[in-house]
Amino acid sequence: MMLCDMNWLCLCLYDEVLMVFLELKCAWHVTKGLFGSEIDFGKMATGQLFSKTTQALFYNYKQLPVQQMLDFDFSCRRETPSVAGIINPGSEGFQKLFFGQEEMAIPVHSTVEAACAAHPTADVFINFGSFRSAASSSMSALKQPTIRVVAIIAEGVPESDAKQLVAYAKANNKVIIGPATVGVIQAGAFKIGDTAGTIDNIIQCKLYRPGSVGFVSKSGGMSNELYNTIARVTDGIYEGIAIGGDVFPGSTLSDHVLRFNNIPQVKMIVVLGELGGREEYSLVEALKQGKINKPVVAWVSETCATLFKSEVQFGPVGAKSDGEMESAQAKNQALKDAGAVVPTSYEAFEGAIKETFQKLVEEGKITPVEEVTPPQIPEDLNTAIKSGKVRVPTHIISTISDERGVEQRYAGIPMSTLVEEGYGVADVISLLWFKRSLPRYCTRFIDICIMMCADHGPCASGAHNAIVSARAGKDLISCLVSGLLTIGPRFGGAIDDAARYFKDAYDSGLTPCQFVEGMKKKGIRVPGIGHRVKRGDNRDKRVELLQRYARQHFPSVEYMEYAVKVETYTLSKANNLILNIDGAIGSLFLDLLEGTGMFTKQEIDEIVEIGYLNGLFVLARSIGLIGHTFDQKRLKQPLYRHPWEDVLYTK
Repeated sequence: MMLCDMNWLCLCLYDEVLMVFLELKCAWHVTKGLFGSEIDFGKMATGQLFSKTTQALFYNYKQLPVQQMLDFDFSCRRETPSVAGIINPGSEGFQKLFFGQEEMAIPVHSTVEAACAAHPTADVFINFGSFRSAASSSMSALKQPTIRVVAIIAEGVPESDAKQLVAYAKANNKVIIGPATVGVIQAGAFKIGDTAGTIDNIIQCKLYRPGSVGFVSKSGGMSNELYNTIARVTDGIYEGIAIGGDVFPGSTLSDHVLRFNNIPQVKMIVVLGELGGREEYSLVEALKQGKINKPVVAWVSETCATLFKSEVQFGPVGAKSDGEMESAQAKNQALKDAGAVVPTSYEAFEGAIKETFQKLVEEGKITPVEEVTPPQIPEDLNTAIKSGKVRVPTHIISTISDERGVEQRYAGIPMSTLVEEGYGVADVISLLWFKRSLPRYCTRFIDICIMMCADHGPCASGAHNAIVSARAGKDLISCLVSGLLTIGPRFGGAIDDAARYFKDAYDSGLTPCQFVEGMKKKGIRVPGIGHRVKRGDNRDKRVELLQRYARQHFPSVEYMEYAVKVETYTLSKANNLILNIDGAIGSLFLDLLEGTGMFTKQEIDEIVEIGYLNGLFVLARSIGLIGHTFDQKRLKQPLYRHPWEDVLYTK
């Protein structure tokens, strides 16, 4: 126990010492520079970070920023997409996205390690995780040998975590952009996430091809504004980066300015700082020491902070001043004194950029790039539909239910009405099957039919199949389906046929004798007539109950009475040729549909033809089949094997 406590104490002390060391190191860098000694700018990539072949892994999938990256790739005429893979903890598979007109599947991995192993050429890790998970996932990425750059989008990553990430990255010569960054864009080559906004803004800012200006900013929001400004007065951005607004960024303004200084294609540098912190002073020192030999146009925003009597925070965590040296005015003056071009106000910033660029052109140091026309990005279908540019046929028509809106509706009736007004299952059937709210005597009849057809014992074909399947260890759905598949003309599926033949015969004026003998000549058994167990002297009680209910409640029972007359004729031929449950339900449903006055003749014919009435048997018998399945599983019955003595083995 004491050993565990000591280990825990050592870890805590290590974290505290590391944090203090990093704070002292940061302070030493700035302070040492302020007193005129040469500043140590630390380990950092010395040139270009990205190219037209750079690929990234995207952590914590967000559809919009990934699609924006792919649209940018297409506008830059990249041959390969910049997103090699997606990391979604706990899930694997593919995400469908577009690369221009073509749809593509991007692999999804469950861990950072698996993604890096699968995509060894992807050396950029884009972290869209929350501030709670960003640190651990970023550290996992930094520890992968294939990862070179980590961009952390989340704002508010705990300072202790940020310091550990920065220390690890510096020790291993890796680059962190962020936390709280909107990302990076290398014009015509590569961009991270939401950087530079929509594709329309990217086109307007000419970011689909490289310019001559390197741009670095703390603010992600102001970056988009500056991309537009720079595009108006120069030949555009070569690379733009927002380092992030948190107190401890993974890389600094001076880190990237020094990088730009080593990139031949970058001819001038634009810097946008903000009040708070002292990292602009490292840029001041770099300028004083002659480490930057390209023109730097700089502005530190939030100069209005001096108008407030108390400390004011502007947006990001780091945008607040803790002293005179951290004010925007002091930084602007220091940058100007060090040789940067610093305008008198933000409004004059654009003019200063323009003037510097034109001077370089006149000196022959910049040859403005030739303008090219980027390929047209296909518009998403949903966007085009909303704007009224296209019309698209739907794939499915539904007239019975609508789940859109506040609540579900069945045939136009809200779910709350069904519950509050006491609707039952039969009422729902009337709405979803017949698209009408049938009278109470009709829904009661449907209820009775469901109760009567729910089960007919374990020996019926459907129940037997369900029982055998259950005893074979099959799941509920398999057992149910095995029973339902036995339903057909010989078992439970004769309701529609009974209704169809009885209706045709009655409507044609055939006598029971003509009907039965005509069916016999055609070689067709009369559907709804005959039973394997019941006889004329032992009628099916279910049929009697249905007939009694109909005579009491239906306006007319003419089809049922015709079926009874047919039964009288068939009983004269054989004692088992009685009206069975299929025939009773089929004939009575005809009376129900006819008697309500709510259906046309054409609608009644269609209901019988489509198979509505057999649907009633399927629905009802499902209750019994499920019951038999549960019964066998509850009883823990073993695998069923049919006995030999019940099989006739013959040649």
